[in-house]
Amino acid sequence: MKTIKTLAVLTVLLLSFSTAAVAKWDADLVNKTDATIKTFKQADQGLHSFFDKAYGYAVFPNIGKGGLGVGGARGTGVVYKSGHPTGKTNMTQLTIGFQAGGQAFSQIIFFQSQKAYDAFVGTNYEFSAQASAVAISAGAAAQTSYSNGVAIFTHVKGGLMYEASVGGQRFHFKPKK
Repeated sequence: MKTIKTLAVLTVLLLSFSTAAVAKWDADLVNKTDATIKTFKQADQGLHSFFDKAYGYAVFPNIGKGGLGVGGARGTGVVYKSGHPTGKTNMTQLTIGFQAGGQAFSQIIFFQSQKAYDAFVGTNYEFSAQASAVAISAGAAAQTSYSNGVAIFTHVKGGLMYEASVGGQRFHFKPKK
């Protein structure tokens, strides 16, 4: 059990250092989010409607995830309101259960209303274990609706992860200056 805890701590630390290079607000991060948005729209034309109708959204170009029994994930993204960047957000995830491997993925969280957007940017926002993300594919958006004011889409970029675990994601928002 001690080995599993040590591996989990090392995984989270490595993931933290991998995103530390993007710790400041810069054009490079916005360019990466723009490319991520383009990738998602190309994968599913139905996402155009989400982008057009959502009050806002958060885009994470790269989230690194790993685990062996205990796992973690970390990524940095940009939050948008009415199509314009309003700040950065960091995502941290901790999971426990049957899991082994590593994976990189992109994630977009859509906010249906000002209330959902304000809740995300106003505090250290959390998704419980019940929040579910939809893997992006052609037609996925047409079969997806908002749950508690948010809709989450992911796109696996690489790696292999076997997982039957529970956990949650925590987000921290920093406004653009």
